[in-house]
Amino acid sequence: MSQLLSTVNFAESPLTSDLAATLKAAGDPLRLEILRLLARDSFGVMELSRIFAIKQSGMSHHLKVLANAGLVATRREGNSIFYRRALPGAESPFRQLLDSLFHTLDQNPLADEYHVQLKTIQQERAAASQAFFSDNAAKFRAQQDLIASHAVYAEAVTEMLTNTSLPQHQTALEVGPGEGEFLSVLASRFTQVIALDNSESMLDKARVFASEHQLSNVECIHGDTEAAVQLALNADCVVINMVLHHVPSPAHLFDDISQLLNPQGCLLVADLCHHDQQWARDACGDVWLGFEPDDFSSWAQLAGLQEGQSQYMALRNGFQIQVRQFFKPSA
Repeated sequence: MSQLLSTVNFAESPLTSDLAATLKAAGDPLRLEILRLLARDSFGVMELSRIFAIKQSGMSHHLKVLANAGLVATRREGNSIFYRRALPGAESPFRQLLDSLFHTLDQNPLADEYHVQLKTIQQERAAASQAFFSDNAAKFRAQQDLIASHAVYAEAVTEMLTNTSLPQHQTALEVGPGEGEFLSVLASRFTQVIALDNSESMLDKARVFASEHQLSNVECIHGDTEAAVQLALNADCVVINMVLHHVPSPAHLFDDISQLLNPQGCLLVADLCHHDQQWARDACGDVWLGFEPDDFSSWAQLAGLQEGQSQYMALRNGFQIQVRQFFKPSA
């Protein structure tokens, strides 16, 4: 009888089994560092192996454990699989536990020894993107139109901007202005407009557009958002139209923009939802095949930004665009 009671008392339920797997997966220092890193970016197995200086087979094992426990999610980018930290669902019985775990991890920075390789990988991604636009600036419009022309998303971004309440309209910053079409929208609404681009050839196109349309309040600056932070630029509104899928680390742009925005300032982002069209990498220089809406929400929250309105547009060619609004809280 006592043996039967022991069996009943310690019978393992599916919930208990899943919880044990989650706790086991999180009970390893290296896996915790991986989870800390994946909060801000997506990485492939080889990239993670380089950052943490372990063999690919060992990294694959750790990622499998984390994936089986629901702590990381995967996304296929062509022939590669990228890993990101999973977002616990609203109905997950472990949501409070995982939120607490991730919040605790995010209180401390990534260990210093991992930053050298991380920086190298980000530089390699950035160099590939810059090289593509330097080589293909003359074909930019045709390549962009393969997925979504400026007119497709500009109307939605303009409408969201019009309906955005800002305490002042002194300075607007557009990151990656392309050929400059949206600069005219910003120039009519703000005293000063800054066009920021790390591709000199693309920035030249924005300069030509501003000159031809007599946008005298537009200033073009060669550099990225990190350089803008170093220049101590400030803006009441930042616009990023169809740029994030070209940059090496979209999450870090949210961090930089949070520093660039004035209190109660607004960030407007238009970009692709996740898709599986691998040809976009070669034809359009895409680093990422779009994004899940939760990616933007998570990165914005970690950067200290509050979510505003969202709009989603399906295109005839099968792509979908998301237009998102985020605010910097009052000081």
